[in-house]
Amino acid sequence: MNQEKIGLFISNLRKEKDMTQLELANKLGVTDRAISKWENGRGMPDLSLIRNLCEILEISINELLNGERIEEKEYLKVSDNNIYNTLEYGKQELKKRNKIVLIIVSLILLITFTLLTLFIIDTNRMRNNEPVLFSTWGFDYMPPINLEEEKISLAIEEYIVSTADRESPHYNNEKYFTSLKKFLIVEKDDFKVFEVYAWVLAESFYRKDNEIIKESGFSMPYKFTVIKSESDFVVNNAEYPHDNNYEEELKRIFPYSVRKKIDDIHTDGTIERLSLDIEKQTKLYFHK
Repeated sequence: MNQEKIGLFISNLRKEKDMTQLELANKLGVTDRAISKWENGRGMPDLSLIRNLCEILEISINELLNGERIEEKEYLKVSDNNIYNTLEYGKQELKKRNKIVLIIVSLILLITFTLLTLFIIDTNRMRNNEPVLFSTWGFDYMPPINLEEEKISLAIEEYIVSTADRESPHYNNEKYFTSLKKFLIVEKDDFKVFEVYAWVLAESFYRKDNEIIKESGFSMPYKFTVIKSESDFVVNNAEYPHDNNYEEELKRIFPYSVRKKIDDIHTDGTIERLSLDIEKQTKLYFHK
């Protein structure tokens, strides 16, 4: 089916009848833009309009589909061709529509999959008490402050300082300060017992002649067993690898994931951050 030929045929017949595109459009109940589209070969009249269009232009449907007048002796042959062309045209239009539908459905599925993925990511972060990244349901979520973890850290720091302070100080104003980097907290016995794997930096300082002087200290990995009683946390046990059998005890005390973090402790900036924290504590304590 030659749309350009049919369009030119409609245009010529309209002009023969001295009609404008708007006048023809009014007779058919369509816009003049639709008439222009047909005449330029960019579309075909809807099936419901073809009979009325042919009556107005005083042609047969076969002549319209053929794009020219048909001699009586050629009528049967042209009719067969038009039927075939009409079926072929319908098939092509159906393919176009199916392609458009497929594109739309694909876009909808892609958008749905993307939103679902973002929703799952945010849901998992919420379950892990982490802030959401995408706010896919229209509001932000911030995890509650984990005061228990802070209390566990405080209990460990108090344990380290009190243990170190029990040693005979060399100076009257000597004081231990500590800072720690937690690698892993394992909850046991219905959240009543916690195994805490951490790196501890502890250093003692004293003040002499308005100067803060470092006396001693240690830096090593620890495994603490912390027990919760009511709202308080108490360190029940502390383990660390001894120098004479360091590697073997490291494997015995710490799981593999923690040992990997321990390997990086001197290169990932952790020691520097702990040192700065202790420096801040000493200045506050000695009011300098």
